[in-house]
Amino acid sequence: MTIENAIDTLWSDRLKAVQQRIELAARAVGRSPDEIRLLAVSKTFPADAVAQVHAAGQLAFGENYIQEGIDKIAALQSVRGELEWHCIGPIQSNKTRWVAEHFDWVQTVDRLKIAQRLNDQRPAEMAPLNVLIQVNIDSGATKSGVSPNEAEALAQALMRLPRLRLRGLMCIPDPQPDWQAQCAIFRQARDLFDGWRAQGWAMDTLSMGMSADLEAAVASGSTMVRIGSALFGQRSYSSAV
Repeated sequence: MTIENAIDTLWSDRLKAVQQRIELAARAVGRSPDEIRLLAVSKTFPADAVAQVHAAGQLAFGENYIQEGIDKIAALQSVRGELEWHCIGPIQSNKTRWVAEHFDWVQTVDRLKIAQRLNDQRPAEMAPLNVLIQVNIDSGATKSGVSPNEAEALAQALMRLPRLRLRGLMCIPDPQPDWQAQCAIFRQARDLFDGWRAQGWAMDTLSMGMSADLEAAVASGSTMVRIGSALFGQRSYSSAV
């Protein structure tokens, strides 16, 4: 086996392992694996790694660092039509234009000011920007996200912005000590999401769960899991921007 073939096999095996975890978690609670999308979190990994994972069959990628994400989007422009890019990091006001012009999804909207700027700066020739509201579901003191009590008002405001398409919510709870605690937090997000849908709001995405807790997230109703280390390996943050 050549080095190139060995690398291809590595990425394929990692992707299949994550997909199998999702499938097993879904079937354990009577869900179809097709209900859960995999977002590959590629932050700090080079465009070549994204290309390899894409070649193995993955289409959606998440980037926390905006400039790093834009650089990868440019490097992989030849397959831009096949890839779906999600901004999953915090957004400063001076970077909203970059996000609006380059990404397909934003999962971290937690202020109307940011949403308004994304709406106003989304190019007219592009499809509306898919957005999720980031909810600080467990009230972490140092985390981003709107409080659960304020999330509905923000959602109502976002739905009035024509260049945005509100798809649902995202949360990043603090690590929990066990399965039951993980599920308890995730169910709070699911209840909020279900409450919005019960009002007739056309939302389809509940983004929660990462490498360490994807099984609990899937059991609690997640429709999108954000997987980094289980797919790409351990990160080095020395070059992050």
